[in-house]
Amino acid sequence: MLTRKVWPSVLVVVFVGSVAVVVQGKDAIPQTDSTGKKSETSEKPAQSDSRKTVKPKELSDGVKRGLAYLVGQQHENGGFGQGGGWRSQSEGSGNRVEGKDVKDPPDVGNTCMAALALIRAGNTPKEGTYSKQLIKAIDFVETYVESSDKDSLYVTPIRDTQLQSKIGRYVDTFLTALVLSELKGQMSDKKSEDRLFAALNKTIGKIESNQQVDGTFAGNAGWASVLSQGLCSKALSRASQKGIAVKSETIKRDLEQTVAQLDPSKAASPTAVAGSPGLSLVARSSGGAGGVGKSDAGVQLYSLSANGSRVQDTVNGNIIRKKNAEVVLNSPTADDKTKDVARSELKDVAAAEVANGEAGKQLAANLESPAFLRGFGNNGGEEFLSFMNISETLRAQGGDAWEKWDRQVCDSITRIQNEDGSWSGHHCITGRTFCTASALLTMMADRAPVPVAETKPQNK
Repeated sequence: MLTRKVWPSVLVVVFVGSVAVVVQGKDAIPQTDSTGKKSETSEKPAQSDSRKTVKPKELSDGVKRGLAYLVGQQHENGGFGQGGGWRSQSEGSGNRVEGKDVKDPPDVGNTCMAALALIRAGNTPKEGTYSKQLIKAIDFVETYVESSDKDSLYVTPIRDTQLQSKIGRYVDTFLTALVLSELKGQMSDKKSEDRLFAALNKTIGKIESNQQVDGTFAGNAGWASVLSQGLCSKALSRASQKGIAVKSETIKRDLEQTVAQLDPSKAASPTAVAGSPGLSLVARSSGGAGGVGKSDAGVQLYSLSANGSRVQDTVNGNIIRKKNAEVVLNSPTADDKTKDVARSELKDVAAAEVANGEAGKQLAANLESPAFLRGFGNNGGEEFLSFMNISETLRAQGGDAWEKWDRQVCDSITRIQNEDGSWSGHHCITGRTFCTASALLTMMADRAPVPVAETKPQNK
């Protein structure tokens, strides 16, 4: 049985930068492991709440139009399709098939991306303009998770989607863990909350049991699989912040895999691409930045944005982990073995902070480069997802760099919005569902969850 570790907890306040994080103390409820069975401990792990300390900006007209476009594409069963073309071996060669009459069945990955955009806009199963659409989307995702087998990393039987072939075979699983983590504690009733918790716990269990020693996942091939690996890191962090006891070993392996990709020699000299200076998201036919590894398609934007986001998300999730370890070390009743585990936890937390500093330097060295920001050379879903990663990373760090980037990227994305409210991809991930959702998530990054001041206890 995969038993999730639960730290003893007390009420603690810690300042991270200028943010006070309150760790709520004991809450005697049974915990569950990845099999859904009750663990022996009765203490609930400390959690951080995901509310913002700064009021986010109002939704722009462009964001509202994008959201309206998305909900207009939802299928009756709650799912979302690719939105323009379909990749499937059933079509013959497996190449992309385009056309207005091409079948576009819903899939888990695109549904999760659309759901995340609805969540960022302030919708929950309890309230919001698109609350009903979100409920249907989550039901669609949970149904697939419930029908999936116990052992594999898949949460869906659908194969060869555009997302899977471009950013990794298990992208649906990682996105499922992310969206369910963000909704934990926000469902409309206990029955719905229990269902979501079971699906989330099952999905995290799949990730934990299938993670390899090096932090990767066998078979997660894709044109730029570093991006799906980044989504996995984000999901693990969000789950941890919401009180899911993700294994320390899982987080450590994930971090070590990220650190292995951080190469300072590649930070400051992206390959030049012809074009006007400044941030440019306008579609171009020219090639992209120089190669930095097999999993990023030779596009530095993908690797640096994904890895920067991975370590920042790990640091976000480590805030509560760090305080719990410190509580154990200061406890007069904790035995030596428990304290040794706590020391190991703190070493991992420190390693994440060092990696975050290195990733931040690399990202900062490239943000003013039009070659870097142009990615592959024109807009695909990979570019929009990379901008989302950068925005969420800088948003967590705050300051002038974040404010400047947010203004620039939002202005640029708004300029290339289609008349129907969507955004299109011009290479690889061309589907309008993913491109629109990731563009919206970039523009609403100021609403992304980060560990903040107050917390309120969550009772399952």
